Order: sequence, then C-alpha cells, then structure tokens
Amino acid sequence: MEEIILSIHDLQKSYGRKEVLKGVSLEVKRGEIIGYIGANGAGKSTTIKIMLGIESDYRGEVKIFGHDISNGDITYKRKIGYVPEIAEVYDNLTGHEYLTFIGEMYGLDFDLADYKAKSLMELFGIGEVYHSRIASYSKGMRQKLLIISSLLHNPELIFFDEPINGLDANSVMIFKEIMTQLAAQGKTIFYSSHIMDVVEKISSRIILLMDGKVVADGTFDELKEQNTEGSLEQIFNELTGFNEHKELGTRFVSVVGEM
Repeated sequence: MEEIILSIHDLQKSYGRKEVLKGVSLEVKRGEIIGYIGANGAGKSTTIKIMLGIESDYRGEVKIFGHDISNGDITYKRKIGYVPEIAEVYDNLTGHEYLTFIGEMYGLDFDLADYKAKSLMELFGIGEVYHSRIASYSKGMRQKLLIISSLLHNPELIFFDEPINGLDANSVMIFKEIMTQLAAQGKTIFYSSHIMDVVEKISSRIILLMDGKVVADGTFDELKEQNTEGSLEQIFNELTGFNEHKELGTRFVSVVGEM
C-alpha cells in the first residue's frame, strides 16, 4: 500500500468575512510531484501556509506524515523544506553564514552543513559568491540560495511556491531535473506556480483550485481527456472560464498606441 504523506479533509479558512478555503480535501502519496495551480486569490498559498503551521484558525483536518498538525507537535517540520513565493533573507550575512545557520537550525553538524552548502552552490553555478554578502546577489542568485536552503537538510516533503522566479533557462532545466530525481528517491513535492508549461512537464498529478475549492485533480493526460483543450494553460482557462485574454490584450495594446 502506498504511503500517504499528506492528507487534508474539508479544509476551510476565512479572513474576517472573506472565505478563502471552502472545503479543500486531498491526499498526497510518497514520491508524487503535485502541481498546485489556480488564479491569484484561489487559496494556494493559504493552503501551503496552513500545512506549514504558519497559518492557524482553520477548520477541517490536516495530517502530515500521519499526524494531525493541530496537536501542537511541530517536530514534523524538521522533515519539511519550503521555498516561499516572497522570502526575506538576511542580506548582511554571506551565503556561507546563512546556509550553515539554516543547516544547524535543522540539526546538521556545522562542518556537514558547510560542506553541503558549498557543494550545492557550486553545482548550481554560484559557488563564487559563497563568501559574499547576500546583499550583493542578483535575484536569480537569491532564488538559488533559497532552493538550496530548503533542501540542505534532505527533507521528505518539499513545498515550492513559485520557485523558479528569476532563474535563467539553464537553471530552470537543472531545477526540473532536481525535482524529478528527488521524487524518484521517494521525496514528495508540492509545487505551486502560475507557469503552466513547467507544471505540465514536471507534475505527476495536477490539482486546480478555484474560488477556494478543488475543481480538478488528476494527471495531465486525465485532465486532457476530460476537457476539450490541449495544453495545461488552455485547460486551466477552460476550467476557470477565462477566455478574455485575446480581447484584453488587443485593447491593452490599442491604448498603448494612442497618441
């Protein structure tokens, strides 16, 4: 029987009178790469933050590694990696200082954290700035640093929220290969992004959230069978009822051209 790493049942979350999640339910098995997609405001980041224990005051049940996370025990977090959509890092630290700090926080020995951090930065093409202050890093370098910090402790469950922002094409290819190989080793990945072609290529399963509810859940091939459109972007537009992109684009360019 395949191991259930993550399960959510009837998850609901409101901010004041605004309902953000309206009964989300799903199960994720070991080794799956879940593409978690939806328009802005659909509830993707809120779901992730609840699973990470960052957001509370929700209704429903969330179990990670078989344990209900509402019981106050946060030891499950040691086996989790996370790249948020917007992240603050300590600009005055060097990459070396930041990553060894993160590694030790997760229980790694300093020397091991230093070795892994330096090796991973070199493999990701930024080894030359290991001892440079993060303030001097480009956006792509910072994103690579965040990805490395999320994986340094060899987590079992990884949450990526728009992880390839700022990465060049070659780095995106490396990152996709990293995800594929991590999943092959039994790591479970929860991947949230608006970049549909990447989600389409790397996900073993795609979950579409709309207006706080799951409206589609399956492999890309299964979603394609259920809908008339071809690419994931087209399927997304069909399921969410968005078909105004051409008209809006035309009107936008028309205004740009006015003198």
